[in-house]
Amino acid sequence: MSRVNRCRVLAVMGSGETSPTMVTVHRALAGRLTARSPAAVLLDTPYAFQENAADVSARARAYFARSVGLDVAVAGDGAPGGEPAAVRSADWAFSGPGSPSYALGRWRGDGTAQALRDRVAARPGITVMASAAAATIGCAALPVYEIYKAGAAPHWLEGLDLLASCGLRVAVIPHYDNTEGGTHDTRYCYLGERRLAVLERELPAGAAVLGVDEHTAAIVDLDAGQVQVAGRGRVTVRRAGHSTVLPSGTEISLAELRALVRHGPAAVTARPAAGGAVVGSQPDSPAPAPAAATLTELTAAAAQAFDAAAAAGDAPAMAAAVLNLEQAVTDWSADTEEDQGPAQSRAVLRGLISRLGEFAAAAAGDPAEALAAVAGPLLAVRSDLRARGLFQAADTIRDTLAAAGLQVRDTADGPRWTLRRP
Repeated sequence: MSRVNRCRVLAVMGSGETSPTMVTVHRALAGRLTARSPAAVLLDTPYAFQENAADVSARARAYFARSVGLDVAVAGDGAPGGEPAAVRSADWAFSGPGSPSYALGRWRGDGTAQALRDRVAARPGITVMASAAAATIGCAALPVYEIYKAGAAPHWLEGLDLLASCGLRVAVIPHYDNTEGGTHDTRYCYLGERRLAVLERELPAGAAVLGVDEHTAAIVDLDAGQVQVAGRGRVTVRRAGHSTVLPSGTEISLAELRALVRHGPAAVTARPAAGGAVVGSQPDSPAPAPAAATLTELTAAAAQAFDAAAAAGDAPAMAAAVLNLEQAVTDWSADTEEDQGPAQSRAVLRGLISRLGEFAAAAAGDPAEALAAVAGPLLAVRSDLRARGLFQAADTIRDTLAAAGLQVRDTADGPRWTLRRP
């Protein structure tokens, strides 16, 4: 095993574990490793049943290599001993999206569950459990697929209880502040308030809910006995319907967190956290607007900037909005979470490019001359995407240019375009 500082760190992420919003958090965690080539492993079990499992692993590995500087291997991928051996020997171990119930069944059957418990309890290294994997680590685990997708009655599964060595008797709920439902309540990992209230009454004696917002991490330094909240959102300790909210930037002792879990907000005196936010009993409510933007927010901002530029007749600003959105889609291409965000953003991107082409074609003078001002930068971006192997994104630009009347040909001297005349 390569050598690291004698640190034991458990990071629990609510979502966004392979998105740009969490790069800073991952880099800070990886910065604790002192080995020049740390042994870094990805536990793919939560999504191993999916047909696109190999693609999810490839995107995650590319994200950590490019954004974090970690060369990550898939745990047990042909190695003796499989995932349990990889968990025991790794300096840095990560697991993320998929199905909590599937992961629990597999990990209990092959010994990975015990290896994870041993790792968190006594072995040095960094362990990152996110999304579905995060939902498995408490004393009770939420089978979110079965409840939200298949209509099962709300119930708990027995969790891995990795946090028992910290003295924390909790059920971890990632995606705590989810808002995808729009007209219906999808907070608390798609449960909503009604079902969470039911499940809360069925928790094991003395247990509480530990909710981790999307694009947020609870970082537990097990040796120092300290807990830090990092990222965009908040961590919530909910007990008997009463919530104590720990905003991003909060640092408290593990002993204080244990007291919150066992006795509720009265156990800890409210005080300012980093940025002036208050740690204390608060109702569940939307988190304050974060600084880092998600792909959905970046898409909306690009569309608004494009509309403003179009209203002003500013073609360069319209092109800039398109290029900003294209860059955002590229930056988020490694995100392994199963949502429709990238597809929706690409659809918006195609629409903006088509509108840009129509605007240029309708401009005074020679349409080809007007289009040249926007076609050149877009084709340069397309060439860069092709050079990086991002052919789907590159094809999006080509197809939307074609829809706007520009025919693109790839030649030995680079891409060339011509205007399709009516």
